[in-house]
Amino acid sequence: MLRSIGAIRRDPLAFLAAMRASYGDVLQFPIPVPATYLVTDADAVRRVLVTNAKAYGKRTLQYTTLALVTGEGLLTADTEAWRRQRPVIQPAFHRASLELVAGHVRTAIDRLLARWARSDGQVVDVDEAMMHVALEVVGASLFGSDLSRDAERLADATLAALDVVVRKARSPLPVPVAIPTPTNVVLRRAVAKLDAAVDAMLADRATRPLPEGCPPRDMLDLLLAAHDDDGSHLSRQQVRDQVVTFIVAGHETVASALTWAWHLLATNPEELGRLRDEVDAVCPGGSPGFADLARLPRTAAVLDETLRLYPPAWVITRRSLAPDVLGGVDVPADALIIMSPWLVHRDSAAWPDPERFDPSRFLGEDGLRRREVVASSAYLPFGAGPRLCVGRDMALLEGALVLASLVARVDLEPVGPPPRAVPLVTIRPADGLPMRVRLRG
Repeated sequence: MLRSIGAIRRDPLAFLAAMRASYGDVLQFPIPVPATYLVTDADAVRRVLVTNAKAYGKRTLQYTTLALVTGEGLLTADTEAWRRQRPVIQPAFHRASLELVAGHVRTAIDRLLARWARSDGQVVDVDEAMMHVALEVVGASLFGSDLSRDAERLADATLAALDVVVRKARSPLPVPVAIPTPTNVVLRRAVAKLDAAVDAMLADRATRPLPEGCPPRDMLDLLLAAHDDDGSHLSRQQVRDQVVTFIVAGHETVASALTWAWHLLATNPEELGRLRDEVDAVCPGGSPGFADLARLPRTAAVLDETLRLYPPAWVITRRSLAPDVLGGVDVPADALIIMSPWLVHRDSAAWPDPERFDPSRFLGEDGLRRREVVASSAYLPFGAGPRLCVGRDMALLEGALVLASLVARVDLEPVGPPPRAVPLVTIRPADGLPMRVRLRG
């Protein structure tokens, strides 16, 4: 492992792929404490996340470090805390709430197109643009807040904070946050910006409280009305942790998927043409609504295939709470289990020619989306089992609407060399995604 540190730091994805190629789908790293396993067999991953999920917890370095930014929100909370939080959050993603997302997407897209109209024919950073769009949508959909004016500041704060999270997770000698190192100062400043956004949301909501007897308008109303086990309202810190969790996780993952979708479409013009034909036939002018999604199966398939090739959460970790057997290998209690959707999604047994971008994998002969493929144990861009991402349906809805809204109205031409995928908290292009934008007539 000491000899491998350089390779791990340079390219974690290549290192994990090499380990799997050399040692198989379930391997143990030579680390004395804790016993550490890389598990990429789809059935074994399913056992950890689904069929025996109760025997695995989230108290791992990955989530402990991420909690420096998000606190004990839904994403990082361990089992018992998560069980208390999930029922509070779940109603924010019911169908009635999701139907409103289309309007928020339309508003964010109109703002983006107005900016791009002033840059017609110029090079723009599509990665940055997708970050801003996703941030505006999550702010309006979940918190009833207009984040458009603060989108750049909050997106920068999110990326800065997550960059520190990655550095700390990879450091053999992590420095306590209380020590004012340059890295910790960056983290504090980024978290302060996120906290300021939450404070502004709460101050705004105090001026327009939920009328007596009215149903909650969004997640923020649900959080402010929620009660803890002892009957008391959630503390300000508890509300803050949930809001920051969804500001960070709710926009960065969607933006990552959309960025890679534009890269894949621009470098596969035939697929771009098929997608554009579908959108033009269903919603001429490129303003799809919630009801249009059922008639846009190829749009959904493009997003599905993008998430296969570039799953935002490229690594998932768990700690075993009891002994288990994974892929025929005995795993002791208190072991660290490392699972990589990046590798599971590239298993040639489940995905022939796995490196090829082929949205038709997710379409049946009738052209409709193949639900059984989306639910396959070899496909887990949002995790699986009880801890399946609560925002999955919103992310897929938002991603499809953004793709359909833009593909009909803009041409995006690649500029420079292909982007290099960097595995940070999510998979991101190393230097953004510069593309020349031209509005379509």
